[in-house]
Amino acid sequence: MSVRLKVGFASQVLPASGTLVLFVGDDLVLPHHVAEHIGPAAVEGFARAAAAEKFKGKAKSALVVPAPAGLQADRLVVIGLGRASDREKTDAVALGGAMFAKIGSPRHAKVLVSGPADWPHGPEIAADLALGASLRAYSFDRYKTKKGDDEEKDAPQTLSFGVEDPAAAKKAWKTRDAVARGVVTARDLVNEPPNVLHPEEFGKRAAELSELGVEVEILDEKQLSKIGMRALLGVGQGSTRESRVVVMRWNGAKKKGVAPVCFVGKGVCFDTGGISIKPAGGMEDMKGDMAGAACVVGLMQALAARKAKVDAVGLIGLVENMPDGNAQRPGDIVASLSGQTIEIINTDAEGRLVLADVLWYAKERFKPAFMVDLATLTGAIMIALGQENAGLFSNDDALAERLSAAGTVTGETVWRMPLGPAYDKLIDSKFADMKNTGGRHGGSITAAQFLKRFVGDTPWAHLDIAGTGMGSPASDVNRSWASGWGVRLLDRLVADYYEG
Repeated sequence: MSVRLKVGFASQVLPASGTLVLFVGDDLVLPHHVAEHIGPAAVEGFARAAAAEKFKGKAKSALVVPAPAGLQADRLVVIGLGRASDREKTDAVALGGAMFAKIGSPRHAKVLVSGPADWPHGPEIAADLALGASLRAYSFDRYKTKKGDDEEKDAPQTLSFGVEDPAAAKKAWKTRDAVARGVVTARDLVNEPPNVLHPEEFGKRAAELSELGVEVEILDEKQLSKIGMRALLGVGQGSTRESRVVVMRWNGAKKKGVAPVCFVGKGVCFDTGGISIKPAGGMEDMKGDMAGAACVVGLMQALAARKAKVDAVGLIGLVENMPDGNAQRPGDIVASLSGQTIEIINTDAEGRLVLADVLWYAKERFKPAFMVDLATLTGAIMIALGQENAGLFSNDDALAERLSAAGTVTGETVWRMPLGPAYDKLIDSKFADMKNTGGRHGGSITAAQFLKRFVGDTPWAHLDIAGTGMGSPASDVNRSWASGWGVRLLDRLVADYYEG
């Protein structure tokens, strides 16, 4: 795990050393028990420091006071909550990330989770703050041999949350911790270099989930060929690395015989574009073309770790898209697992070929209640939506609405895009049942229309995460190139609508 942060929960006793973190509103009133402890003179000293630094308690702003008067702590960090109207819509997870950034890197810090009376600061808020801090603390530096002169850099940082009910906060944190670890797993996978994380190695790492009770099945090329996944195998035939499909099953539902929920991830471990080769500039980023698969692994880890009361299936198609004498060519026609034939127009439209076979396999084998696939599928989605939202395509309004709601809560937001017969016609082929690209116009939509041909009547949603899964803008909870986007979204979807 690439997070050197230990989280704990304790009473609201003030610390005898280290860093103390407090929250205040725009009135700059310190928590009552703190003000009583430090006395009027120290409270006045805080007010003077705030005035000198022009600290007005704005949301996510901070005032740092070294050697604070009246306290034994070495440092005091005061985090602003803003006006009452701001506090009503405060995202505690984002606040926790912003708070961690303001704390810096002391070995020990204690956060008193108390503040204005109108700020809900119970155990759930404390756990959310801890989640945000844990996500913000992530870094990926395992390949750096020089990590600075500080011998303590690799030592864990301890963050203790002072709460009224530590036991309740610990219980709430258990669930958040499972999700945080799932996000970290997804980030680690996306950040790994492609010479390390090829399809076989990716499969081995997914197999580690068996330690949590996840049933893991890895299908090799011989098995995939026997099954008939020719569209997926066609993508990987130019690589010396063999393709894989990994099936992960978490059986946590109380009722037996209920249709499972299903998640499918695109796992192109490196994408050169194949014969339709990409430009050299930025091609190194194509190690992240497996962010969808990484999310599915992280999600399955989170569900198992928090013992979600649901039957869930995660499937990932793992390939490497390389150009060589055996590579797939533009003009080739392949027969997919579904029996439908596909004319290859552009070998760089490869992810949809992988998903086509895996979606059909998932539908036929597991008869799921719904399927959600995630894929860094098209650059076109970034032209449409930038990197602030993932593109959402769906054949089911209820599923789409639930995904949107989960996105609003977690901050991993989606924007629904259209599907329709007019777009579908753009991928009709003269020589096969369909072609693998419909041209430049509406590129993300025609890619989704392609996938729709492989899901039948199963409720389905496609999330195009090309803009959010890697290289996305820095946020309060992430400073890494890999975001782990989708783990929190889909975990929330399951928790809110499909457990019990």
